[in-house]
Amino acid sequence: MELGAVNLPTSLEDVRITKLPPSAFYIADFISEEEEQAILQKIADAPKPRWKQLTHRRLQTWPSDLVQNKLIDAPLPPWLQEPVVSRILSLPRATAPDSNLFTESPHQRPNHVLINEYPPGVGIMPHKLSTCKEDGALDPEPVWRILQEPRSLLITTDNLYTDYLHGIADTDEDVELSADSIVNWDLLRSKDHYATGRNVRATRTSLTYRDVMQVSKLGAKFGLFGKK
Repeated sequence: MELGAVNLPTSLEDVRITKLPPSAFYIADFISEEEEQAILQKIADAPKPRWKQLTHRRLQTWPSDLVQNKLIDAPLPPWLQEPVVSRILSLPRATAPDSNLFTESPHQRPNHVLINEYPPGVGIMPHKLSTCKEDGALDPEPVWRILQEPRSLLITTDNLYTDYLHGIADTDEDVELSADSIVNWDLLRSKDHYATGRNVRATRTSLTYRDVMQVSKLGAKFGLFGKK
């Protein structure tokens, strides 16, 4: 296969992370290098008000922020739909070949995207994607470690999405990388790149696609528009 080319599985079962509960999948070459650069350029070209500056990182939300856990009904911009959404919807589930990951979701496709930019050395505390509630004391040692390469797609579904926390360590360099410590090691594109067991981090841009259940067409209902 040509370096930097797209390589999609015939079925999600082919890319299931077998060391995790049976609801996680990893595709190393989900987008091409050219597509990666086009998406990164669109992110960089976004108006400055799109960026929300957090403590050590920054964030964009598309098509908008959630208001009272609800999304204002609006389409994602074309550059966030193609090629990513069409490819996600083209991936058949092993248990139901005629269905995809979003067949049973409320809107049958992603309607919300979070874009996080992490400088080297910056991560994020363990959290759930599906809720914003605190979950009490945390075990400082992660149960599993996943290594994500540039242009890859990590899919989490079912109880792994709803019941488990995930985070990114605050470190400039990942260490002790091996088949024994990384649960998706056998699915990596470039195992030889990590032969030393180390990886120096660069700036990481992460796009999270999800289907927000509650959507409203009435923006004024949430106080988004001033009263006359």
